[in-house]
Amino acid sequence: MARMLIGLIFSLLSSPLLAQPAPEVLRVGITEVPPFVIQEPDGRWSGISLELWQQAAERNGYRYELQPLPFDQLLPGLQNGQLDIAVGALTMTAEREALIDLTHPFYRTGLAIGVPAQPDNGWAALRALMSWQSLSLIIGLAALLLIVGTVLWLFERRHNRTQFGDSSLQGMGNGFWWAAVTMTTVGYGDKSPVTFGGRLVAIIWMFAALVMVSTFTAAVTTTLTVGNLQGGLEGPDDLRRAHVATVEGTVSERYLDEQRIRASRYPDLSQAMRAVQSGEAEAVVYDLPILQYRNGELNHGGLRVLPGTFENQSYAFAVPSHSPLREPVSQAILEITAGPAWQQLLERYLGKP
Repeated sequence: MARMLIGLIFSLLSSPLLAQPAPEVLRVGITEVPPFVIQEPDGRWSGISLELWQQAAERNGYRYELQPLPFDQLLPGLQNGQLDIAVGALTMTAEREALIDLTHPFYRTGLAIGVPAQPDNGWAALRALMSWQSLSLIIGLAALLLIVGTVLWLFERRHNRTQFGDSSLQGMGNGFWWAAVTMTTVGYGDKSPVTFGGRLVAIIWMFAALVMVSTFTAAVTTTLTVGNLQGGLEGPDDLRRAHVATVEGTVSERYLDEQRIRASRYPDLSQAMRAVQSGEAEAVVYDLPILQYRNGELNHGGLRVLPGTFENQSYAFAVPSHSPLREPVSQAILEITAGPAWQQLLERYLGKP
């Protein structure tokens, strides 16, 4: 009986589920992600998450040291024991929860879209005009002009060489020119058929050209109008027809991949936003508060952040699996975010909603 009791106690002590005491000085992993973690010019660190952590640490009597790391090293640092907690703007996902533990969320937001501040409708119209639909229409019209011009030349080649030339290439080229100016009702008069067959072709073509011009004009007008209407992005449903910029290794990248939206990856948000400014991409997708904060730092007026969010998400701190820090930190987060000082903190960094 005594042996069984000793064995039970030993197994409990050796179990990974049993909480181990927290270290005397916590190693806090951070990465710059304004406005949640900001590195000031003098090297100090501030931000929403940093101030929240400082208050939580003070409530629990924690001593800690900050360890700045790239974003992609935070979770591995928790897994291999190099970090005791990661503080920033970590989105709560099932994949991350399977690897580490997450505290109670402290901020809820979602993805947002940034587009050029001044949409270039002229460029959108030009892009629509250069679409395959428009190009196929132009190519088809050119082929018809060549056919009509060639038929006319076949009638005129022996009796009207002065106007249509001696060689086949000259004849077809001059016939093409005649068909084009006749269709547009310009009719310079520099070339005109003299044979019965040629004049019969000319009469038929003049009446047919009236219909052709009306049809072509209506098709081009429709294309340009649609191009102007579709030139701007107004929501997530429009992303499928756009070239989007995002940050690699983030929730926004995963969303774009899942939706099969064409996207270019950039190492950080600032580069992705500058790509939209320079025309390399048509929009950027990222977390709303971070996108808004970074937008204020851009030159030339920044981007236009579309209203509303999608793919809603929550931010939390991360700790190693079965860490004893999870419960006391979560309790502190609940107490701090329930007080009026929390709203004042958010307004100080994000402005009034």
